[in-house]
Amino acid sequence: MRSEELGETLLPKRLALPIFASDPLSSVAYATQEILLVLTVGGTAFLYLTPWIAAAVVALMTVVVLSYRQVVHAYPSGGGSYEVASTNLGANAGLVVAASLLVDYVMTVAVSVASGVDNIISAFPGFDDFRVLMALAFVALLTAVNLRGVRESGNAFAAPTYLFIGAMLLMIATGLVRVAFGHAPEAASAQYGIIPEDGKNTLAGFALLMLGLRAFASGCTALTGVEAISNGVPAFRKPKSKNAAATMAAMGIIAVTMFAGVTALAMIADVHVAADSCDLTGFPNCTTEPQQTVIAQLAASVFGGDDSVLFYLVQAATALVLILAANTAFNGFPLLASILAEHRYLPRQLHTRGDRLAFSNGIIALALVAGALLWAYDANVTDLIHLYILGVFTSFTLSQTGMVRHWNRTLAAETDPAVRTAAHRARAINALGAVTTALVLVIVLITKFTQGAWLAVLAAAVLWTMMHGIRRHYDAVAAELAITDPHEEAVRPQKVHGIVLVSKLHKATLRALGYAQAFRPDTLEALSVAVERDTTRQLKEAWDAYGIPVPLKILDSPYREITKPVVQYVRTVRRNDPRDAVAVFIPEYVVGHWWEHVLHNQSALWLKSRLLFTPGVMVISVPWQLSSAPRADRPARRAPGAMRRGEPAQVKDVPEPGKL
Repeated sequence: MRSEELGETLLPKRLALPIFASDPLSSVAYATQEILLVLTVGGTAFLYLTPWIAAAVVALMTVVVLSYRQVVHAYPSGGGSYEVASTNLGANAGLVVAASLLVDYVMTVAVSVASGVDNIISAFPGFDDFRVLMALAFVALLTAVNLRGVRESGNAFAAPTYLFIGAMLLMIATGLVRVAFGHAPEAASAQYGIIPEDGKNTLAGFALLMLGLRAFASGCTALTGVEAISNGVPAFRKPKSKNAAATMAAMGIIAVTMFAGVTALAMIADVHVAADSCDLTGFPNCTTEPQQTVIAQLAASVFGGDDSVLFYLVQAATALVLILAANTAFNGFPLLASILAEHRYLPRQLHTRGDRLAFSNGIIALALVAGALLWAYDANVTDLIHLYILGVFTSFTLSQTGMVRHWNRTLAAETDPAVRTAAHRARAINALGAVTTALVLVIVLITKFTQGAWLAVLAAAVLWTMMHGIRRHYDAVAAELAITDPHEEAVRPQKVHGIVLVSKLHKATLRALGYAQAFRPDTLEALSVAVERDTTRQLKEAWDAYGIPVPLKILDSPYREITKPVVQYVRTVRRNDPRDAVAVFIPEYVVGHWWEHVLHNQSALWLKSRLLFTPGVMVISVPWQLSSAPRADRPARRAPGAMRRGEPAQVKDVPEPGKL
């Protein structure tokens, strides 16, 4: 796609919802389960806390969604939390947000894909041995689709997301209708007891509070990805801010409804899950058979068993949307990385759009890191979840604090009563968001740090340090290359000394000599190294026999070195005349087979690598195409970048009629 076609990739709200909101929407598939897994460390004694924890999660999600609607309107350029924190709290706070979000986007891909694979295994337990392979294959598929462009990924992922929403609402409605008619669903696991961890069944006081806070922190995974819409505002159709805010409101309503409904059904159906399936008393084959997820148990109980069509529909939709939930990160990570690259905090390549106008380098980088994480943790949701949500609440807290400062500045300069009233209301929302998300951040740190969250903190700290280092490097290079006196710095060298490196006298050498002569340097000489006496003598004889008008200088090398004598000689020429330039011409072979690279040009490559570090020395390669070279000069029918340049497809040469 041409650069001018960027406007054609802008998204309507119906496509923006599955692209940017699939993560928070899909989190209802595991958020309730994570709450239950924490509470069941004490057996079934503390499951009564579930509705209260769920209510707290719903309240928090409502506050966060309202807060980010303010961000969308105030900062529509796409920087999201990073831009808010950088503008209002300073560059360091902005980088903390950026590092936290980048880590969290990686975790979104890993957790979403692993959870999707879990739901597939719940329906087909025989696939358990292929868990990691399936997860990596899904990451590769997501990468391929996203490389096709934002709009294309939206078209591909819209149907599964809406199918999931429909399946969840159908399951919740059916379950509640059955309750209303006195036929409440009952999960198969309701008959299983749960063996509590040692001493955990009698928790009280502070210990019980910590258990509840830990369950709340796990349930807050339902909020991951909420900020993605604020990062993706530029991808919306006009009016961008209005459409983004409407999409965020729709996402919040749908997510709250599904999360509350799933949690309510889980309590009604008396769903039991445990971190170790062998802790479920009465669970058959616990060492070989994985326990079903909460969603799978609810679907089976509501729709009449795990062999019904609707059960498989729910499982298929859940697995699809959980895997596609990673698409939120595949859009958020490259966008944020491109902004950071534009600000010189990440390599410039991350700011470059690919042939389909997607940030291809960022997409590939995310896929590689997430794939490595899935492989390292065996695609295990329970292990990965401890690394999750820390980053997102760091960004929530700092961005909402930044928004409070933003409204303070607005109120200080604004006199219009209507505008001031709106600003006061928005500031109150953001202040509430800042306080609540800060409390959750503290809770998450306390309850999850020793369980693996320390690794996410370490990764964010390393990334923050690395981004500072990259910025310092780019700033130093820019300062070094900045023009201070164009007349002084553009002065031509007084003389140019040409040196042609010679190993043997053949066609490649003659071409290099001719090319050097065409440059008309002030002085020109050929340079060779005497490694073997016979070879050197033959070179001198051939040089004189052909009457080559360029003087040949032979460097003695008693230890048979080539690179060191040449580099020393070139640097001596440069030191003798510091205001002069030295142009070194190196003949090189152009080959057509990969194995020929091993046989040729090794000395030339090493010489170039050394000479390039010498100030005032220009290294010029003079190619000579060997007969095998045309074999490599055959581009594909559609080479990379050909469509971007508007080139037609390559057509094989066709002989004229009557000719072969």
